[in-house]
Amino acid sequence: MKRITRRDFLKLSGLTLGGLAFSPFLPGLTDFDDSFVVRIATAEMPVRKEPTDDSRIELTWYRDELVHVYEEVTAEWPKHNPVWYRVWGGYLHRGRLHRVKTVYHTPIDSIPEGKRMIADISVPFTTPYRYSNAFGWQQMAPPLYYGSVHFIEAVEQGPEMADYDGPWYRIFDELDSNVQYYVPAIHMRVFPETSLTPISPDVPYHEKLIEVNLSNQFLYAYEYGSLVFQTNISSGVPGDPTGGTGIPTTTPAGEFSIIDKVPAKHMGYSFFGSQTTGNILADVDNYVLPGVPWTSFFTRQGHAFHGTYWHENYGSPMSHGCINMRSNEANWLFRWSSPMPIAPTNERVATRGLGTKVEIHY
Repeated sequence: MKRITRRDFLKLSGLTLGGLAFSPFLPGLTDFDDSFVVRIATAEMPVRKEPTDDSRIELTWYRDELVHVYEEVTAEWPKHNPVWYRVWGGYLHRGRLHRVKTVYHTPIDSIPEGKRMIADISVPFTTPYRYSNAFGWQQMAPPLYYGSVHFIEAVEQGPEMADYDGPWYRIFDELDSNVQYYVPAIHMRVFPETSLTPISPDVPYHEKLIEVNLSNQFLYAYEYGSLVFQTNISSGVPGDPTGGTGIPTTTPAGEFSIIDKVPAKHMGYSFFGSQTTGNILADVDNYVLPGVPWTSFFTRQGHAFHGTYWHENYGSPMSHGCINMRSNEANWLFRWSSPMPIAPTNERVATRGLGTKVEIHY
């Protein structure tokens, strides 16, 4: 197979990188070093001449375009997230970017009947397909993004495509459970059993505490009163855009406990327009969020700790009320808190009042 040279790659840079240069079915186009590529995770992002918002806009990138990063730069602003990326034409602030990779995986042979496994997307994005007798195979929108987590329940034959003839995973989605949809199996990483292994299971639930400081946007975890974990987070954007007719986007302060949790959750709207219940619309301009990873609910309205694949702006409020975390850190919290993780299931694990205590304050 012919390798793409640096000169060839540069020919594919610019706007074509977001389209022609990334095809989810062409492994040969990823022979270049893609160890630092970011996806534009909002409607549009300006490239600045210098790493500051006061600098001139050189060009603009748009949602789901992929940009190669040459260098990471720490600037003076913004204080909570002063990192900028040097890219072709200037600088992008990392706040609304999504760092991605392209990693293809050997598909598993089968999934036991009636069982489900957990897997995440390992390419920048992949297009799911569904089948109906009336229309045959159809693409679905939006794509499934790198790092999103999903339940897979079968290994099957998918649509016939010129650039991919391998097996497909059938995805289970609780919002669209009546519609089966499929993803190329090489685009997903099946999680090992250790992804659900409890952390500190010998510590009683009442000796663990999760503290969230909304003022400094930090989360702390304690065992027996001693700090064992801390990280910066993104809570809800203060306010109530519903005008009092719905749930405010402000993360509620007070004392709570982990009510239940699920390793993969479809938040916002379904692919077909059905709205979820609760205050779990997690991004200000993207209301379809399938595969939100490692979700631990702490209110009946739907507020939760969960992993995030649509921004890198921790330290600033970003959500519609939930606590956004890096996905690996959300996995740690998911495994550490009560109730303990169980085998992959879309059913929430009830605590019966024995969930880890949560204190949220300013």
